[in-house]
Amino acid sequence: MVQRVRERLRIHRYVPGLYGTGVAEIVTGGTAPPLPWTAETWTAALRRADPPRFVEGTGLPLNTVPPADATYFDFANELVQDQSPEALDPEITGPLAAIGIVRGEPFEPDARMRRILTEAAAVGNATARTLACRPRPSEDAHFYGPSSRWVNGLLASGHDFMTPPADVTDSGVETHPSTGARKLNLRSWWYLAVGISPPFATRLTDVGSQYLFSFADREGRALDGGKHYRLVLPPDIPAARFWSCTVYDNQTRSMIETPQRFPRAGSQTHPSPAATADADGMTTVRFGPDRPDGVPEGNWIQTLPGRGWFVVLRLYSPLLPFFDRTWRPGGIEALDRPCAAARARVRARHGSAVHTTEPVRGRARPTVGVRDDRNAVPGERPPEEDTHRARRE
Repeated sequence: MVQRVRERLRIHRYVPGLYGTGVAEIVTGGTAPPLPWTAETWTAALRRADPPRFVEGTGLPLNTVPPADATYFDFANELVQDQSPEALDPEITGPLAAIGIVRGEPFEPDARMRRILTEAAAVGNATARTLACRPRPSEDAHFYGPSSRWVNGLLASGHDFMTPPADVTDSGVETHPSTGARKLNLRSWWYLAVGISPPFATRLTDVGSQYLFSFADREGRALDGGKHYRLVLPPDIPAARFWSCTVYDNQTRSMIETPQRFPRAGSQTHPSPAATADADGMTTVRFGPDRPDGVPEGNWIQTLPGRGWFVVLRLYSPLLPFFDRTWRPGGIEALDRPCAAARARVRARHGSAVHTTEPVRGRARPTVGVRDDRNAVPGERPPEEDTHRARRE
């Protein structure tokens, strides 16, 4: 196999706007020159590149959070100065040029402009946070209908935020046309994540992974690291490989840092113990600053007083009960009511039926675009528009 790779592997330089890989830049000494190619431009491009510098990052803190003040624009200026003109979209470089960020020119905002940029960054950050964490019901990001707090905008918008995902059935693939307009509010996904791929927005059973986000409890209140909460997952969690429930800091959008180290609960036994189901098949995950008595280690995720958080439920190789919504997680419940309440609601919704978790090999067509509340939890009602708007603000 090694010999075959040596003989057949070809690494093509990256050509701006076309093809290639960044690895080739290290191997061949830089990107290809801009078109049209001439002997002179290639001679300049073939200069020997500086050797790559590797940094050992083990044990070192790494801040990947963009600033929310005027230094955001300083970072943008560094990017514009560092990249070739072809590397950035003119629709992005145009607005940057309007505020003085132009390749080859100094970026020197005066005190007045610096104040404007400081406010702009703060407003932009707050806007992106609101759009990402509190999408409007009309945007179809609420996976189980407006009354639910579980959201996933990708299954409504597609990975390009413009083309709804195709339906995959036993008879083939039924595509949906592009809307012709990009869903800019749902594109605020980038505030929470740094990457995307078509499988994130593909309705295929037993393939890839699916995520559900929750930024609030059942009543729509922000999740408080100083309080205790409960999440009840019905039996037969629809993941052929494994499932995971992970807590993130709502300011850094990174995994919350606590003495627990691994802020997750799930079916895997590493790097922390797996969550255990109760005798009735339900799995209860607890959140809070300390582990309650009697709660297994693998069923508790530590939070921090004074810090907000949100949770991502991931299903790897998701099964049909996820896509057709016959399996539905409970809402995150603040523990200010009897302990049996959450379990009773989940039991009432799912009844005594047991869903199969055998891998579904057939491509049964899942139900899409559900906006009704046929699986709604008793007592959960869609918020009124003015209440929803107030919470966003």
